[in-house]
Amino acid sequence: MTEQKRYAGFKVLIVDDNPNNLFTLRSLIEKYTDVNVIEADGGEKAVNLALTENDVDLIILDVQMPEMDGFQTASMLKVRKKTRDIPVIFLTAAYKTDEFQQKGYDLGAADYLLKPIDDNLLLNKLTAYFRLIEKERALNVLLEEKVAQRTAELEQIRRYQERLLNTMGEALLVLSPEGQIKSTNPAAQKMLGYKETELVGLSIGDVFEEAEDEQAGAFMGTWLDAMIRTGVVRDVEARFIAKNGSLVPILFSRTAMVDETGIVTDIICIAKNMTGYVKIDDDDDLSGSDISASNTGDSV
Repeated sequence: MTEQKRYAGFKVLIVDDNPNNLFTLRSLIEKYTDVNVIEADGGEKAVNLALTENDVDLIILDVQMPEMDGFQTASMLKVRKKTRDIPVIFLTAAYKTDEFQQKGYDLGAADYLLKPIDDNLLLNKLTAYFRLIEKERALNVLLEEKVAQRTAELEQIRRYQERLLNTMGEALLVLSPEGQIKSTNPAAQKMLGYKETELVGLSIGDVFEEAEDEQAGAFMGTWLDAMIRTGVVRDVEARFIAKNGSLVPILFSRTAMVDETGIVTDIICIAKNMTGYVKIDDDDDLSGSDISASNTGDSV
């Protein structure tokens, strides 16, 4: 019966300048696990392998090596974005003092192993790190799924809102607090005779005037003040100035959008085309006609 393989898919980089030590360490790891083992016989080669190999999960690093020792190698690994988060287990037979170990931890060491290597201790440490990595990967998958789900939901909402804006019959203009047009919907573009790119950046005064005032500057004066105080101005009779110079009668409403501090960030304007509508003044009372009542009697 074939023994079930454990931790397949994990990759461990072992680093030691002694070929016999590399062989022993590789044999121990492969005896108890199905981990992919790669090896380096020096610090410089270890750094290059960690940078070029994909998904190195753990590094077992000998401290005493010529040219570049384990501490120097760990320092170089920690300053590189790709390798800085890879756990490093230092392997040593000397310098077993607390100060020595603290130096390794200061450089980002995750743990220590002492030579000669104890089989059970090695397996326990590998198992502990691989389980942590598995949990982290599972959590990352879950987070990615949640992010993807939320992104899909937001995209669905965005598309719905876009369809709503594109199909509504009223003109919609989004203005900056200074009165510059930031965006419009197709109804506004059709009503004004402009393309979206032509409208964006224009002042509201370029396309708008009050019904009782030839100056559209009043929009950003009294009305803006009113919006800041009340948040909304509704059903104002006004006119759009179309691209061809024609005036389009509209019924205009505006809402001020504010942030959490109460500062106006956008002004949402909605206009209904009133062309063809007949205005009936409230003062036009129906007066009764003078009716003369004649008394008719029989003449005697």
